[in-house]
Amino acid sequence: MKTCSILVVDDEPDIRDLLGRMLKAAGHQVVCVGNGLEATKAMTQHTIDVVLTDLLMPDKDGIEVITEIRRKYPAVRLIAMSGGGHVPRGQYLHIAKGLGAHALLAKPFERQELLDAIASVLPSTV
Repeated sequence: MKTCSILVVDDEPDIRDLLGRMLKAAGHQVVCVGNGLEATKAMTQHTIDVVLTDLLMPDKDGIEVITEIRRKYPAVRLIAMSGGGHVPRGQYLHIAKGLGAHALLAKPFERQELLDAIASVLPSTV
């Protein structure tokens, strides 16, 4: 598997830490942040290949993160993840796909699903 630099955006610390550990164990460089505002800042401070973002977060949600990154960093690959909320999670993921997410993950997901999603969005040159 090719390795890359991944920005993990999730407001739940346990999930964020678990994802960071799994991705680092797979050989990726990982930056973890807790919300969309921190994601915006991290994008200016790091070279990122893939953004893995939760959709439902306070302050700045994943839909806003995806929209902004698509506009400012069109080469960055985007993976949206959601466990749902007041509406079925599939609806949030469908919106994310329409806004430019390259892959979708419905929480909870297995480690291999995560790694497969990352591999599927990486261009062959990374």
